[in-house]
Amino acid sequence: MPRLARMLLAVVWCLPVVARAQPAATPVAFVFEDQFKNRHETARFRGDVVVLVYAERHGAEAAVDLGRRLHLRFHPSAATAPPEQWAEQPVVVPAGWPAGARVPDVHVVPVACVPEVPKPLQVVARSRLRKESPNLSVWLDFDDDLRRAFGMVDGAPNTAVVDTAGVPRGVVPGVPDERRFEELVAFIDGLRLAGRSEPRVATLPPPAAAPVPLPAAPAAAVVPAGGVRSATGPGRGP
Repeated sequence: MPRLARMLLAVVWCLPVVARAQPAATPVAFVFEDQFKNRHETARFRGDVVVLVYAERHGAEAAVDLGRRLHLRFHPSAATAPPEQWAEQPVVVPAGWPAGARVPDVHVVPVACVPEVPKPLQVVARSRLRKESPNLSVWLDFDDDLRRAFGMVDGAPNTAVVDTAGVPRGVVPGVPDERRFEELVAFIDGLRLAGRSEPRVATLPPPAAAPVPLPAAPAAAVVPAGGVRSATGPGRGP
């Protein structure tokens, strides 16, 4: 990893935890297609937590490993399920969840950020990805939307967490160690629990307001969404 990227990761991990209530932020509504040309919208998952594990090509392998680890943590039966049923396994119920109430799922979504692929060659990229991942849907970000929205550390996975109301609550750059992974899991579960009482529509924030971690969830491993910047420069424009 380049020296600048290592320095950036060290600085981001040391950012202070926000422990007070913050203004509500605007829900996001990303729309992507996968390698099978299926259309996917984050808005379809309202009521659940969405975890977008995204990376450019040099961080793709680490992103796959992290996404698999997160998915298995919340869907342990996937470990023994056939590949075609990997994404359909039941989610673990949070401790203290009321009996009979709907359980918010955790959708761990791998996203390949490939803005360098020109439009005429996108069909080739899809074909190659279908061979590499014939069962697991991988969303394709050809326009660098996630880098612009959340920032990105190149050469590593980046994990954006979106709450049950569709509001981005934080970004984890790089591969978390064991302690930070557990903090991330607790953070996600905190968002699931908070979703029981929060309204489904958030109010508009003041200009330039950034989503921040919920105070009720451990946030040492999560920085405010938009707080990560690329180690190689600003995000690509439209």
